[in-house]
Amino acid sequence: MIKRTSLLALLFALTFAPAHATTQDDVLSAGILPGWEMPNGHHMAALQLNLAPGWKTYWRAPGDAGIPPIFDWSGSQNVKSVQIHWPSPTVFHNNGMQTIGYHEALTLPVEVTPIDPGKPIELRAKIDLGVCDEICMPANVTLSAKLIGPGVGDDAIRTALKSVPLTAQQAGLKAISCKVEPIDDGLRLTASIALAPRGKNETVAFETGDASVWVGEAQTNRKGNTLTSVTDLVANNGAPFALDRSCVTVTVLGEGRAVEIAGCPAP
Repeated sequence: MIKRTSLLALLFALTFAPAHATTQDDVLSAGILPGWEMPNGHHMAALQLNLAPGWKTYWRAPGDAGIPPIFDWSGSQNVKSVQIHWPSPTVFHNNGMQTIGYHEALTLPVEVTPIDPGKPIELRAKIDLGVCDEICMPANVTLSAKLIGPGVGDDAIRTALKSVPLTAQQAGLKAISCKVEPIDDGLRLTASIALAPRGKNETVAFETGDASVWVGEAQTNRKGNTLTSVTDLVANNGAPFALDRSCVTVTVLGEGRAVEIAGCPAP
C-alpha cells in the first residue's frame, strides 16, 4: 500500500516553531556565483546556498514532507530563459517520513540564455524555499548579480555540474515502462525499470510535469536488474485523470549520481 503522509506534521512544525526561534539569518546565507560565458553564448552561473550545520533544504520534488523551492527570475535584465541544472540530491528519513534534498550547502548551477548575447546580463532571483533541522521554517531570499563575459571558471560550479543526474543512455538503461490504472481518487502508476543496481539503497522519485498533482512516496523493490516502483497520483479533482506519459520524469536515486529518465511509455 502506498504511504500517504499528511502535510499536517509539516504545517505543525512551521506553525509551532519555538518563539525564541532561530531566524533565517541564523541558518541560511545565499549569493550568486557569476561563473562564465559558454561557447554557445549562454552564461553558466550558480546560486550558492549555505546552511548551518545539521540544516537541509529541498530538491524540486522533495517528497510529502518537503517544501519545493520556487524561483522568480522576472526582475532580471537581458534574460530570455534560465535552466537549472540540479545536482543529484540526498534521500533523508526522519520520523517515518522521506524527504529529498541537500544538507548544509547547495551550489545550484543555472544556465542563463540572454536576449542579446552582446550585452551584459543582470540576473535577479527571488527564491522561496524551506529549510529544516529539528524544526522547519520557510525562507525567502532575493539575489542579484551582473554576469559579464567571458568570466572565469569556478570549481564549485564545475563540481556541481559533475553531480547532475546521468541520462538514461549514460546510465545504460535497457528499458522502462509504466502501467497506469485508475484508483478512487486518481491513478496508480507502476514503473518497470531495467537498470543495473545503483547501490544498496535505491529510491525512485516520480514527477508528472503538473505541480498540482500530488505524488505519493513510491514503494520500490529490485529483482536482478529490474526495479519495480509503485506510486499513487492524485489530482485536485480527486478522481482518475488523463496522464501525459511524455511529461513523466522518473529519477532513480542511489549511490553516486542519480539517473533521470524522461518519459514512461506503456508496457
